Amino acid sequence: MAESTPEADWVSRFADEVIAEAERRAPGKPIVCASGLSPSGSIHLGNLREVMTPHLVADEVRRRGYECVHLISWDDYDRYRKVPAGVDPSWEQHIGKPLTAVPAPPGSEHPSWAAHFKAAMTASLAELGVEFHGISQTEQYTSGAYREQILLAMRERGTIDGVLGRYRTKVKDGGKPGTKGQKGQKPVDEAELAAAEGSGAAGEDDGSGGGGGYYPYKPYCTVCGTDFTTVTAYDDDSTELRYECRCGHSETVLLSEFNHGKLVWKVDWPMRWAYEGVVFEPSGVDHSSPGSSFVVGGQIVREIFAGQQPIGPMYAFVGISGMAKMSSSKGGVPTPADALEIMEAPLLRWLYARRRPNQSFKIAFDQEIQRTYDEWDALERRIAEGAAQPADLAAHSRSVRTAAGELPSTPRPLPYRTLASVADVTQGAEDQILRILGELDPERPIASLEETRPRLDRAERWISTQVPAEQRTRVREEPDGELLASLEEEQRESLRLLLEGLDEHWSLDGLTTLVYGVPKIRAGLAPEAKPTPELKVAQRAFFALLYRLLVGRDTGPRLPTLLLAVGADRVRKLLGA
Repeated sequence: MAESTPEADWVSRFADEVIAEAERRAPGKPIVCASGLSPSGSIHLGNLREVMTPHLVADEVRRRGYECVHLISWDDYDRYRKVPAGVDPSWEQHIGKPLTAVPAPPGSEHPSWAAHFKAAMTASLAELGVEFHGISQTEQYTSGAYREQILLAMRERGTIDGVLGRYRTKVKDGGKPGTKGQKGQKPVDEAELAAAEGSGAAGEDDGSGGGGGYYPYKPYCTVCGTDFTTVTAYDDDSTELRYECRCGHSETVLLSEFNHGKLVWKVDWPMRWAYEGVVFEPSGVDHSSPGSSFVVGGQIVREIFAGQQPIGPMYAFVGISGMAKMSSSKGGVPTPADALEIMEAPLLRWLYARRRPNQSFKIAFDQEIQRTYDEWDALERRIAEGAAQPADLAAHSRSVRTAAGELPSTPRPLPYRTLASVADVTQGAEDQILRILGELDPERPIASLEETRPRLDRAERWISTQVPAEQRTRVREEPDGELLASLEEEQRESLRLLLEGLDEHWSLDGLTTLVYGVPKIRAGLAPEAKPTPELKVAQRAFFALLYRLLVGRDTGPRLPTLLLAVGADRVRKLLGA
């Protein structure tokens, strides 16, 4: 059973609708939620919303005791559209072929382009606890699984053409309806445009413009393997279909036996709704507009395939905050695998679970990741204290566990910013990391780094891949004699107070009290006094002095963590004791 109340969050509300709709359609049968992903390039964090939205709903349905399957349709029978930056230009010869017929990128161990990108996403989904049933559209089409649906669509091509004609305009919209992975989500800025191109954004034709009228079916040429083909004739009774290809080949085939082509997208998608009995499937924001695949598909599924349109919430854009180029996927946009290198799976799940699908949000690869982790840790404290709101409780529950069980977690989740600072200062030396972490809380010392993993590993990876070299912390080897000699008496007295208090305050909390307290004592205030504007100025000046003496610049990691990392003896040396 779910730990959240049914009215607590957006997931529960959609689960209510899905269960009610499934009971109306086919009582007692497994409930089907669906996603669609195109392995035409790196499947990125925007595409992940296409998966996480139905995953969370399907998981809630399962928690309530219903049988529910989450289908992911791999659109691997789509055409290869363009050669991405960084790939051998000779791959241009494969444009127009199915993604499963294109060789994998150079150096890949996988048998095809589609398999290469599917593998990366599948591994990430396993780490995220996403349980799904994958469907290869190549296998479906080439096995003849959709034969009756294809023949039906061809017989009803006039009706389909009429439905599409209600929305066609004389001037096309630039031929970029969006990524197949985000089904129509229109780019809103350069980053999103890059995301779309990375997953195969293209003008998905609707079958119009053929030499012999409207046909909702596109053959792949049996000679050159591409879809640069035009259907020129079709006979409903015999199912004879004639097509011509750009390569010069032309032939007549029996569509009742031919398995080397596919329905155009605006017909293919609603066909699958009916074929699979999909009750819930999200789509990108453009599907609120007339003529979108979702809107048109709703009419085609009813009028042609005698099916029903799924409950289909629109999901908003997922942005990225400050990803370093060195960690980007070969010039593309960040993927779930990139995010999982620097954050734990429950945190990444939480970012999708806590926002309604129509709310956009950003995933931080820069310093903001520390604040994101602070928010997460604060939520866990509120939960432990019994002070969390129902919606927050629900989002947390969906992040740390699924209907199948708990996700791996860090036994001692120390603050991410602390772990990052320690990893930064020590340059990843495990003996030094253990020494420092062991001194953070003398009453509960860390005995093994395993207690702090996997969070420690994520913080180390963030420091090594996302923080530019010029921002890394390098502790001085020798004291800055010139600066020490130039200090005023007030500055010397502040350093003396700090050095005298090191032994007594040698813990994270103790050093926090000490470094903030020295300027208070110098101002004649008690260590627990609330800061005044004047005192804050004095504290900033004192902190800048410590940073210059320790790391040679005006800023750095939090001073209490930095002092622990440097060690008491070295602190004394660098501060001129």
